[in-house]
Amino acid sequence: MSERGLRILLVDQNVMRASVLEEGLREAGCTDVIVVRDMQNVLRRIVDADPDVIFIDLENPNRDVLEQMFQVSRLVRRPIAMFVDRSDTDMIAAAVDAGVGAYIVDGLKKERVKSILELAVSRFHAFNRIRDELEHAKQALEERKVVDRAKGILMKERSLSEEQAYALLRKAAMNENRRVVEVAQSVLTAARLLK
Repeated sequence: MSERGLRILLVDQNVMRASVLEEGLREAGCTDVIVVRDMQNVLRRIVDADPDVIFIDLENPNRDVLEQMFQVSRLVRRPIAMFVDRSDTDMIAAAVDAGVGAYIVDGLKKERVKSILELAVSRFHAFNRIRDELEHAKQALEERKVVDRAKGILMKERSLSEEQAYALLRKAAMNENRRVVEVAQSVLTAARLLK
């Protein structure tokens, strides 16, 4: 998606700083920019606006404000660029852990806004791909554990080899037009009921 088609939500209590970012976004071709100046119920405002990208500008944030913004980042799953005047190693690590795509310390210049926007979106997509791959790997591992447990039950109860037990699960899955893991889960459920 081009920058022009993005809906940007800009969270900033300072009118002067917000105008610098807003001008930089408009010069970058972003025409749909929503500015939120009140930090009360900021999560509700973000959800209501349903932006594509969030820019958060915090002059001198304390840890509570930063934690609130990191919580927003974790919950809304959108590209986020955060601007702060000062930071430390712990804050940067917390920002990265929260999924903030661009954490800019003392770098509020309208000429940099477009590249910061592109960075935040790019890092967000990369982070999502990695998260999706991790979830897929976790699911595959869990499914494998279910199949292995079911094979173990079949091997013990029917005196089968591992290959024979898997072949039996596979045959049942094909006959029932189900996945092997679904049949394996049925074997585990039945074994629990028969105890």
